[in-house]
Amino acid sequence: MANFIFSNLEEKKRLTICNIARQWEIQQNRTALEASLNQDKDNEPCQINGSTAYVFPEESRSLDTILSSAVQGLSVLDSHLVEVEGDTLYLYGSGALECLDRNWSVQTAGSVVTVSFMFMEFDEIVQVLTKLKLKFPNSVHLKFKETNLVTLQQFNALAQVHRIEQLTVDPQGNPVVNFTLWKYYVLFRLNHLNLQKINGIEVTQNDTVMAERLFGILAYVASSELPHYRMLSLFGESRMKQFHDLLEGKGKKSGVGIEESGDNRKAGGESTARAMLNYTAKNVHMEKLEEIKERKTFCQTYVENLVKEAADIHMKNESLQKLWPQMFIELVRDAVIEIRNKNSYMKLCLQRIADQKQ
Repeated sequence: MANFIFSNLEEKKRLTICNIARQWEIQQNRTALEASLNQDKDNEPCQINGSTAYVFPEESRSLDTILSSAVQGLSVLDSHLVEVEGDTLYLYGSGALECLDRNWSVQTAGSVVTVSFMFMEFDEIVQVLTKLKLKFPNSVHLKFKETNLVTLQQFNALAQVHRIEQLTVDPQGNPVVNFTLWKYYVLFRLNHLNLQKINGIEVTQNDTVMAERLFGILAYVASSELPHYRMLSLFGESRMKQFHDLLEGKGKKSGVGIEESGDNRKAGGESTARAMLNYTAKNVHMEKLEEIKERKTFCQTYVENLVKEAADIHMKNESLQKLWPQMFIELVRDAVIEIRNKNSYMKLCLQRIADQKQ
């Protein structure tokens, strides 16, 4: 009986993972289709993930229609899966990230050493990295598979974890591993974490030195180009002198990399120069761009109104300057005519006073 229940659970788990994988594949295909349709408006065949080419006439079939049949084929299983097996926490599907909000037992949370992310966007993972360390303080190994790691810049986000001994990035679904120097960049950017293994291979002192030689100048360039107000927001007034010393070359020479001394590092051990190399998730970046756009529109409208008001005042002033000589003559003439007969003028003034009192 126990074996039957166990086999049923294993089968349900297998089906759930298959369902999550299929949903992920459809999502990636949708993204590929959108990119293809945006680039090609001539109904030419487009190839998706190496599969057979298809032709989708835009006037007759929408993107949703193209993928609807595939979506209908999915079973109604859970769209995410959370599982703790041994010392590893497996997270399948973006919905699994919500498990970090659960109340985990102290024993379970403390036993997790490895966290494995699968079938979810890396940008979604970034938003919960700080929460991950709070929930699972002993986790030191992060694994990524089918997470759309595509740029070296994305590795900057891992600096906020503060403790990683091992990093595993599966080539499947993570194109960034196609870059020859990606491991060296990881070692350089996450130098303060003292990584011991990357993709199961021990990190040597030679690897660390090579990483500094390849990317050390990058931190210097990034820090020297950062506006003053951004430096203040990152470090505050108390750290600005140290940072200016770095930019002026009072630390070690930048040609071999910027190896800052212990007193020129942030509390967590991360160097000030490397801290400039950060990563903003795509959705957060888009929100910031939208906010910047709104501010730009407001400022533009405000300035346009000011310019229009100033132009109106200028035109009125010019008109007044043209009309004023004639107006002054007429005012003087009217005044002279009015007071020419003294008695009549006095009666008129008395009458005006009497009218005001009434």
